[in-house]
Amino acid sequence: MGIDKQGIDKQGIDQQGNDEDPRKQRSRSRLLDAATTLLAEGGVDAVTIDAVTKLANVARATLYRHFDSGTELLAAAFARLLPPVPEMSGEGDLRAQLLELLTSQAKAIESAPIQVTAMCWLGLGPELKGYSSVDALSTDKPELRSLRQTVFEQYRHAFDRILRSPDAIDALGEYDYDVALAQLVGPLVLTKLATLTPLGEAACEQIVDDFLAARGVSS
Repeated sequence: MGIDKQGIDKQGIDQQGNDEDPRKQRSRSRLLDAATTLLAEGGVDAVTIDAVTKLANVARATLYRHFDSGTELLAAAFARLLPPVPEMSGEGDLRAQLLELLTSQAKAIESAPIQVTAMCWLGLGPELKGYSSVDALSTDKPELRSLRQTVFEQYRHAFDRILRSPDAIDALGEYDYDVALAQLVGPLVLTKLATLTPLGEAACEQIVDDFLAARGVSS
């Protein structure tokens, strides 16, 4: 069994015994490239097994060696199109932190393709062609778990860290957390879905100030 210059044998096993078959990686990459392109250009309905394999020039049997179903492939494509999780400084008071987060979220949502934004906010929670976001947290399917975790980190976890901090709880008192998220993030999502003019920092500042004022917190 020969070893090539990169230390990979003819069956794709490296000298450490790890499965790193470059052909397998290339076919997976082509499938994801194709699915991502179809999703961004035509939405969920465009991501069919036939369309993906044709665009990727990969056999259907090869697709099923990488993904158990079209749903898993779609989840992987969604994860690819989501913008990266913004880094927060964690500095300043409650208002400053919320403003920093909301401004960064506005930019992230604006950069995401419209189909991805719509599905993540309107369809991902209850169902995505048989995919349950609740079940995905404990699923053994890495593509579904990865997508759910990415969405959680992007659109909720950052708010959790701020709104559920001791300082925030002390300042805001008791309130409906889900309603609070809708009040803060809802305008950003609606702006994207309705293809309105993107909200800038001034608009984000107004949203944060209105949210705090409604709970008796002076800005």
